[in-house]
Amino acid sequence: MALEINRLKESRERMSLTQQKLADVVLVSRQTINSIEAGRYVPSLELALKLGRVFGCHVEDLFNIPEVEDVR
Repeated sequence: MALEINRLKESRERMSLTQQKLADVVLVSRQTINSIEAGRYVPSLELALKLGRVFGCHVEDLFNIPEVEDVR
């Protein structure tokens, strides 16, 4: 699954956080944050939830998660 469209950079900049500061807060490398912002890396569920917590939002607010088909 690709998450090329995300609002991580926009959210980070709105809070005046550098990639390094955000990385330090969520315990990953700056390169990981850079790769997520560029759409080259899909974060784990744990990391996505941490990022949502940092920005006080739902994961869906940060990442464009594709709709799933109704299986009922």
